[in-house]
Amino acid sequence: MSKSPLTQPTQESVQKIFARIAPQYDDLNTFLSFGQHHIWKAMAVKWSGVLPGDRLLDVCCGSGDLAFQGAKAVRITGEVVGVDFCAELLAIAAGKHKSKYAQFPMQWLQGDALALPFADNEFDGATMGYGLRNVGNIPQALGELQRVLKPRKKVAILDFHQPSNVLVANFQRWYLANVVVPMAKQWQLTEEYAYLQPSLDRFPTGPAQVKLALEAGFAKAIHYPIAAGLMGVLVAEK
Repeated sequence: MSKSPLTQPTQESVQKIFARIAPQYDDLNTFLSFGQHHIWKAMAVKWSGVLPGDRLLDVCCGSGDLAFQGAKAVRITGEVVGVDFCAELLAIAAGKHKSKYAQFPMQWLQGDALALPFADNEFDGATMGYGLRNVGNIPQALGELQRVLKPRKKVAILDFHQPSNVLVANFQRWYLANVVVPMAKQWQLTEEYAYLQPSLDRFPTGPAQVKLALEAGFAKAIHYPIAAGLMGVLVAEK
């Protein structure tokens, strides 16, 4: 049976999942990535091309880790706007901002990646970490990112990647089934993290993401496999 990479679960179902995992979200991310997710997020910010003084948008910002990496890049003369549909994760992000990153100008807004509450050509750069895989309509989300970026500015989208190497792909599947889900069980989150493999199976490959970005109106796009092909970053320029 053929699969459609663009078929996604409902926004409501995904929103409920993230609301439930919010208290353990940071600890699980650190454990499951062996602490490497901070490095990958810093790479995404670098590929977004933002500079000190720029205004950066982080869509599906979650608990804010990628946005805080962006704040370090645009510095106190710039601004980061974090958008997420999950109020519970936004509250965690706002708390970390206040306690650890208060020197950086940042905003936290509850909003929909498919209908961003911003004008056209508003941002100097954009990032998204582990969000594109979960939106209800990937082409529409890419179109919204393209719309709010200024001309010749970039978005960098970090997410899981479907490895082309069979051994790496088999390891990824084994790791999700035998490490991720059992670990989530200790937090009583088995159901919430069991969705990872199906969401990855639906997710477009790197080349397909590039094609979708160009169809969404971006002038250029390239996909970089990272972490031995387990992760990837789509970089698209308006």
